[in-house]
This record gives sequence, C-alpha cells and structure tokens, in this order.
Amino acid sequence: MILVIGSNGMLGRDLMALLGDRAQGVDIGEIDITSMESVTRVFDSMKPETVINCAAFTDVDGCESNEERAMEVNGEAVGYLAMACREFGSLLVQISTDYVFDGGKGAPYLEDDAPNPLNVYGESKLAGEMNAAFSPEYLIVRTQWLYGLHGKNFVETMLKMAAERDEIGVVNDQIGSPTWTVDLARAVVALVDKGCLGIYHAANADFCSWNEFAKAIFEASGITVPVTVMTTAELDRPARRPSYSTLDCSKLARDAGIVMQPWKTALTEYLKLRAKGKEL
Repeated sequence: MILVIGSNGMLGRDLMALLGDRAQGVDIGEIDITSMESVTRVFDSMKPETVINCAAFTDVDGCESNEERAMEVNGEAVGYLAMACREFGSLLVQISTDYVFDGGKGAPYLEDDAPNPLNVYGESKLAGEMNAAFSPEYLIVRTQWLYGLHGKNFVETMLKMAAERDEIGVVNDQIGSPTWTVDLARAVVALVDKGCLGIYHAANADFCSWNEFAKAIFEASGITVPVTVMTTAELDRPARRPSYSTLDCSKLARDAGIVMQPWKTALTEYLKLRAKGKEL
C-alpha cells in the first residue's frame, strides 16, 4: 500500500487519483507529521510499503517570519517520517524544491549540484532532504513552480487578477519551469514503480520567466490584458528567490522512462480541464 501524506493538497489529490486503489491518504486532522507519536500511530494502523510526503509549509515569504515552524514542518517532521520508515521497512518519497539552489549556476541544475538555498523555505526543504536520508530507502523528487486544479497557484492568481485589473506587473528576472501537478504525479509514480532511489528532478520541459508564464496563461485563455515588466527588486518580497533555477530532468528520463512534456503543452491541457470543471 502507498500512503500519501497531504492527500487533500494540490499534488496529493492528483496522486490519489492516479494511484486509485493502490493508495490511502491522510491529511491534517488524521496525522501530525511534527509529532512522532502521531506518525507512529498512523504507520501502526496502515503499515505502508511506500510513503509519499506531500505535506509542507509552502508559503515562501511566510517562512521568513516563521522560521521555527518552517523548520519543524519541512525539516524535522521528515526526520520522524524517515525513522518510522526505517522501523516499518517503508520507502520514503520526499517532495522537494528547486529553492534548495541559489540560481547562480546559469544552467539547469543536476541532482548532484551543491545546494545553497537563499531563503528559509529552501533551507527548511534542504533539511528535509537531509533527514529523508535517515530512511534506508528514500526517494527525493525536486520540482518547481507547481500549479494544479486543487490548490492556490500562480495560474489561478493571474486569472483572478485579470478579472480585477486593467494591467498586471510580473517579474521577468526569475527563470524556471512551470510544472503541472498531474505531470509531476505521473513522474513520482513512475519513479516508485521502477524502484528508483536517491534524488531526481521532475519539472515540465522548457523554461520561462514568471512574466512570460503570465502572458502564456492569458493567451491560452483568450484574455487580453497588458502584462508589464517588473524586477524582483521592485517587487520587494521578504524572501530572496533564485534567478535561474531550472532543473535538468535527464536522469528521470533515463531511469524511469519519463520525458516531461513542455510546460506550454501542459498549461493548455490544464486550462482545458479547468474550463470543463473536470478532475483527472
């Protein structure tokens, strides 16, 4: 049995839909991953063969003012899961982020590139990666710029803003790969089914700036609204962001046979599903 922690979240729900009868899910109210007692109780009850941890404190700016909580949820809690996986002989799958890198490489990051997070969120997720390694069998999947049908995300924010504003300013000096949670879920399941271990990168192919992403969202939605250029400095957010944090996913293709589709293709599919109000 595959246990999905954070099963009501954006990625968790897509994983549950994809896995079907193979999975059971738990979320807030059923498990407190920051409590070893709670984690052990769930493992005792379900005895999972594989645990996919989608639970996280993902408010990047919020992490700056809540460092202790970020480290507790994104870092220490993964250690509890790793200890439980060690005890029960389970595979631990930890979802991580491009924000463990500083963006200074100037080329897509490989799995063995040295992390150097710029913000608390990245530091806490890196701590989670390190703690995941306490499990004898672990799989870390780094991804980035997620959007999906079941949670707050950049696509939904842009569409909401387009209905409220005559003009939208979006930064053009952060580069990455927008990634649809359905595609990420497929990659995670493929890695698990192939028995892959260690660290893998999984993000939709090609890359863009947030500004280009916003323009693509409006173009694909048939919305006409000017998108002006802003810099990260002008936006003045609490957390520093990497300027170029694209991920090289060739290891995923080689070991799991998964070639991630281009982000523009994924966006088009997502918007069609959204318009129909369907779930995968």
